Amino acid sequence: MHSIPRPLKHATLCAALLLSACGEDAPKPAKRIDAPQEAITRIDDVTIRANVMRTAHLNEAVARGYGIPRSDNTLMLLVSVRQGPDGQDIALPATIQASVANLHGQRRDIAMRELRTGDPGSGPGQALVDYVGSVEFSPPDTLNFDLKIAREGAATASMQFSREFTPE
Repeated sequence: MHSIPRPLKHATLCAALLLSACGEDAPKPAKRIDAPQEAITRIDDVTIRANVMRTAHLNEAVARGYGIPRSDNTLMLLVSVRQGPDGQDIALPATIQASVANLHGQRRDIAMRELRTGDPGSGPGQALVDYVGSVEFSPPDTLNFDLKIAREGAATASMQFSREFTPE
């Protein structure tokens, strides 16, 4: 009786395992890489959060509230600056300078504006101040965001992050 050479035996076993994975237990589709993802920076008790998402993913009322048109080729950058523990934090005023660059090195500034929500007379933590801007892009692309966050009486903070976007 002939024995199967060891390398061939391992290759046969691997092929059998791979084939057994087909069928009902087949791998699930990969998750979308352009789902909203939050970038976070903490400086002492101040938390800076930045989110980027396609404006087409916003519902109509939210897009209208942000003053941004819904589109597959428009991204919304939303930045919040909060002080204190989660759930008890208060919004801090800041000046946000933002830019984005694609993989070809083409850089554009993103005009950021203040967006106030909530009731300013209802006490700390009730009125929120966020900063919103939008930028057009052509998927697929990997975009590199660069933020400078200036708060009164504090050093300027920087935040850099990248996001990948695929065609819809």
